[in-house]
Amino acid sequence: MIGDKTILDLTCGHQTPFYLYDIPLLEATLATAKKAMDGRDDFKLHYAVKANTCPTILETVRQYGFGADTVSGGEVECALRAGFPARRIMFAGVGKTDAEIRLALRKGIGCLNVESVEELEVVNKIAASMDVTAPVALRINPDIDAHTHHYITTGVAENKFGIDISRARRAVDTATAMDHINFRGLHFHIGSQITDLYPYEVLCTRAIQLVDSLEADGIRCQVVNFGGGLGVDYDNPAQHPVPPFQEYFDIFKRLTPKVEGRTYHFELGRALVAQRGSLITRVLFVKQGLDRRFVIAAAGMPELIRPALYQALHRIDNISANVAERGAAQPYDIVGPVCESSDIFATEYPLPPTQRDDILAIRSAGAYGEIMASNYNCRTLAPSLFYTEHP
Repeated sequence: MIGDKTILDLTCGHQTPFYLYDIPLLEATLATAKKAMDGRDDFKLHYAVKANTCPTILETVRQYGFGADTVSGGEVECALRAGFPARRIMFAGVGKTDAEIRLALRKGIGCLNVESVEELEVVNKIAASMDVTAPVALRINPDIDAHTHHYITTGVAENKFGIDISRARRAVDTATAMDHINFRGLHFHIGSQITDLYPYEVLCTRAIQLVDSLEADGIRCQVVNFGGGLGVDYDNPAQHPVPPFQEYFDIFKRLTPKVEGRTYHFELGRALVAQRGSLITRVLFVKQGLDRRFVIAAAGMPELIRPALYQALHRIDNISANVAERGAAQPYDIVGPVCESSDIFATEYPLPPTQRDDILAIRSAGAYGEIMASNYNCRTLAPSLFYTEHP
């Protein structure tokens, strides 16, 4: 991992805030994920592009032979520019525009993950107008609680994602009867930042039961996509820089049969890149309130919106020189400069005695950080720096 001194040296030549990515750690993570699939050449891993679209990140992921999971026409084009083969690109998303569907069909992507019968009808119509056949997997909502934040729970009944599992067979029959749809199989996704692996066992069992019932009636499922959502340790990123890929894939190895012509697909984003990035910021002021002390950072919610949006807590380290000599930790509210009361990274967070011009490293910012950034308050978008030296 990047040492604090190296980060401090970078701040001498660069204005903060900036995102800093550890490419050797990314490579080690990708290698670990790939090794965890050993013995199952029917397992196919796709990087969830929405987590981070930095070209350097995408190109590194592609070099390990992974595919791309996309949720917009822009992400499809981003993956293609990064060199992902079109056949290794999956296109999901609950609301694809006609133009995006045409783009996907024109580029020859591997599979459209369709989320409703209404969408299926549109895809069939557009494919007919282009005189092509659309490769389609139907996204099924399995009604499984992933025990994660309610904003990123995607597999329970009556949310906006997928076709309810009770209506799956009817939707499959509709798809297989269409002239311009090539039914490839089923797609599932139950949520994000999942740290309890048991819901994946429930998902796998439920999905295979549905697949078996379809194949018993002669309906072939070549693709079974379990989605992603594997979480990371935001509290102790240095102790757990790499997620439990082996435990995760072992569940699917144990519960999925090898079937000729069938492949199992996984969409991991956060698990691959979150711990590879930090948001580096200088302290502008330390302000004493009536009862609280505020650390006002140069970075704010435009650079990392997760705390404001999800009440997420990232580990924050004061990495300034000689900080360890300043005494015992004190509680601070660590806030940004934006004119919003929700522009808060943490409240009553313990830091060593902190002062103006100190450098803070906000950890685990490699996923859903830079990609969700904005120029709210007409702020300049923070740049990206890449650490590439191998130990």
